[in-house]
Amino acid sequence: MIKENVQLALILLFSSVFLVLETNSISISASEAQIFFNGSGIVHYISHIFIGILGQNDLALRLPFIIFNIFSLFLIYKIGKLFLKRKADRILSTVIFALLPGINSAALLVNSASLVIFLTLLFVYLYMYDYKTLSYVVLIFALFVDNSFSILYLSLLFFAISKKDNKLLIFSLILFGISMYMYGFDDGGKPKGYFLDTFGIYAAIFSPFLFLYYIYSLYRILIKEEKNLLWYISFVAFIFSLLLSFRQRVQLEDFAPFVTLAIPLMVGVFFNSYRVRLPEFRRWHRAISAFVLFFLVINTFFTFVNKPLYSLFPNPKRHFAYKYHIAKELANKLKIKKIYKINTSNTNLAKRLKFYGIKSGGDKILVENSYTSKNKDSIKISYYGTIVARFYIIN
Repeated sequence: MIKENVQLALILLFSSVFLVLETNSISISASEAQIFFNGSGIVHYISHIFIGILGQNDLALRLPFIIFNIFSLFLIYKIGKLFLKRKADRILSTVIFALLPGINSAALLVNSASLVIFLTLLFVYLYMYDYKTLSYVVLIFALFVDNSFSILYLSLLFFAISKKDNKLLIFSLILFGISMYMYGFDDGGKPKGYFLDTFGIYAAIFSPFLFLYYIYSLYRILIKEEKNLLWYISFVAFIFSLLLSFRQRVQLEDFAPFVTLAIPLMVGVFFNSYRVRLPEFRRWHRAISAFVLFFLVINTFFTFVNKPLYSLFPNPKRHFAYKYHIAKELANKLKIKKIYKINTSNTNLAKRLKFYGIKSGGDKILVENSYTSKNKDSIKISYYGTIVARFYIIN
């Protein structure tokens, strides 16, 4: 049998390799370009530090978030050791967390999600391993990282009340108040229900069948089992996001990092139910778990290998990853034509091309729709034989 530490190292290695390879197949999106060129938060500065060291390319842009993800996997394993007594349970918990489509997306995209996950797990690790002073330092630092940590502070209020931890109660209450003062709370817009939309996004983050078991696990812990810090963070974030979705569209990137953290608890619920049964009565548990894990692997596979799916979409722009494609290939084809400056009315596309060395200006215009002028040149972007975008260059 492979030692537990070796198994963990292999998980971290394979996860990092797949994520690094994936950086070659995606382009910077408009929102990522906005953060990189015009942002002012910690994500902006972290990206520029790595770009300054490794050069302006996709690997350098996304590497810091991949590193945060690797540390998060290590922390989720260490936290799981506190209540998952068997080695196989801890390793499976880490594997499932590493396979979650939402976790892999957070590790690849230029936003605060991977940093939020890492800092939250770091706080949980320090608090549960009784490094309380350091855990409070992490909470204070988190206040200046992202507005979504107000959800964490709210969760800690409920946890502190249940555990009669007056110090944590006062500390989290103060931080929650400061967070609300600094960032506010978005309750604008006309009241409209987005409950099913929220469920659909969560299903994509987890994979549908795993998400159903996740809900069951949170509920079972609520009514029957001990509720620890991880459960409070995940449960409060999940319930609060659902309640808000009844009247407005919820920014799930503020909630999802906290919701996903209960994976070790979910694994614990499953094995507690599995092992209390005699071997001859475990068949259904094995079948259901295999079914759920199979679909999780399939979902994760298509998170990485999604370009062949363009053949299934009459309108390529409806592909879930379209906004992370096109730009790099377009920039490379413009460079082949010796074009390093071009005008376009699409400001988002202009920012994306700027990252790949194509500046705005010059005497040529890039348009995406068909153009009747004879003095034009076309560029086709295709994946696996399917044309997904066509651009025209006119003088």
